[in-house]
Amino acid sequence: MKKDSHIHWYPGHIAKAERQLKEKLNLCDVVIEVLDARIPFSSAYNNIESLLGGKPRLILLNKADLADRNELKLFVQKIKEQSSCAVLVIDAKGAKDLNQVVKKVLELSEPKIQAQMAKGLLRRAARAMVVGMPNVGKSSVINKLTKSSKTKIGARAGVTRQQQWVRINKDLDLLDTPGIIPMRQDDQEAATKLAFVNSVSENAYDNETVAQELLNILSRKYETQLKEYYKVDELTLENIAKSRNWIVSNAEPDITRTAVYILKNFRDGKIGKFILDELE
Repeated sequence: MKKDSHIHWYPGHIAKAERQLKEKLNLCDVVIEVLDARIPFSSAYNNIESLLGGKPRLILLNKADLADRNELKLFVQKIKEQSSCAVLVIDAKGAKDLNQVVKKVLELSEPKIQAQMAKGLLRRAARAMVVGMPNVGKSSVINKLTKSSKTKIGARAGVTRQQQWVRINKDLDLLDTPGIIPMRQDDQEAATKLAFVNSVSENAYDNETVAQELLNILSRKYETQLKEYYKVDELTLENIAKSRNWIVSNAEPDITRTAVYILKNFRDGKIGKFILDELE
C-alpha cells in the first residue's frame, strides 16, 4: 500500500491454485481451513462456502499463542454459530500433539467413506484438503502432523506453491494447497490486517503506512500497554524512532527502520497477545 493508495495484490499463481483446488475437491472428503487466530474473521476466505460446494469443513484457528486466549474463546463460539463447522484452536509451531485434528478430520470424513463401502468399495485412507490465506501456517500444521518438513515453510506470503499429497498415517492423507486470496480485495480494513500478520506480499503495501495503522488499531484497546512498551507519550513512528535514537540525515527520525521494527514486534508477539478483529 503506497501512502495514498489501497493494498493491491493478486499473484498469478493464486488464480491457478484456485482452479487446481476445484479440480482436486472431488478427491477429498473434508476441507481443513486454517485461519490466523489474531484476525479470525479477516483471514477467512469470504467465498469459501460456495467454493467448497457443501464439503465438510474443519476450521483451525492457528497461531493461538500470539492471540488473547480469553477473547479467542468468544470468537470460537461466534465462528461455530456462523459456519456450523467444527472449530479447533491450535499452535502449529509449538503444539506437541495435533491428534485432535486427525481425530476430527477422520470423524468428518467417515460418512463419505462409509457410503463408498456400502457400494462395495474397499475402505481407504480419508483424504483432506488444507486451505487458507498465505502465511497462516498451513504447512506448519501438516509438518507437525507428519513430524517432518516435507513441505516448504517460510515467513513470506505465498511460499507454498505446488499442491502435493502428504501421508499423515495409514488412515489419512492431506493435500497441501497454496493459500487463496480473493481476486478483488474490496475490504481494505481486512486487507490491512492481512498485511499486519504478513499474509500479503510486502510489494503490495507501504511499511510506514501499515505500521502506523497497526499502532492506531492497537491503541484503541491497548494504548497504555503500547506506550509503556515503546516508552513514548504518543504512538507515532516519529516518537518511537526518537525514543530509540534512530536518526538519519538532517536529524530526521528514521521512520523506515521504525516501521519494520514495529511490524516485526507485532508478528513475533513481543508487544503482547492481541486479536485485531471485532466480534460485532
